[in-house]
Amino acid sequence: MQEREWAAAACLGDEDAFYKLVSSQKRKLFGIAHSYLKNEADALEAVQETICRAWIKCRQLRDPAAFVPWLIRILINCCHDELKYRKRTLPHYNETSQEKIEMISIHKLDLERALDRLKPKYRDVLMLKYYQDMTLTEIACILDRPEGTVKTWLHQGLKQVRGHIGRGGEEYNEKPSF
Repeated sequence: MQEREWAAAACLGDEDAFYKLVSSQKRKLFGIAHSYLKNEADALEAVQETICRAWIKCRQLRDPAAFVPWLIRILINCCHDELKYRKRTLPHYNETSQEKIEMISIHKLDLERALDRLKPKYRDVLMLKYYQDMTLTEIACILDRPEGTVKTWLHQGLKQVRGHIGRGGEEYNEKPSF
């Protein structure tokens, strides 16, 4: 109930209510951004850009009850913008170019590569469902699509990921020939 009141006040220009509402969502926002960008600094920048865009457009939001899904949709768009920018300016950008190199299992690397190959609509649904543990109803609200469409995208995305992993993972499953 308190979140709805903050959203209504924020849409009327109340900075404190906007701050409280955004602060209550900061972990979720960072988690979503990090699952897309795989880099802490870029994730923080995406969250900051999201908050700026939301503050500028907040008064135009017609339904304050939809503030959080609207905020997440802005964040996803910011992440997509950053990923497009990376492709344009850094054609060979990958995990090894980051400051911190992590040990990643082969299976996790296959999954990340498979997700990177998906169309954004499929990747969005899979990221929100499996990385953020959201329900299909919440995802439909965030993406502003019917729940049936989200179910179809989830099914198609999983099918494509299985196909990518099946082809790419074969080389790891083969026994070495000495």
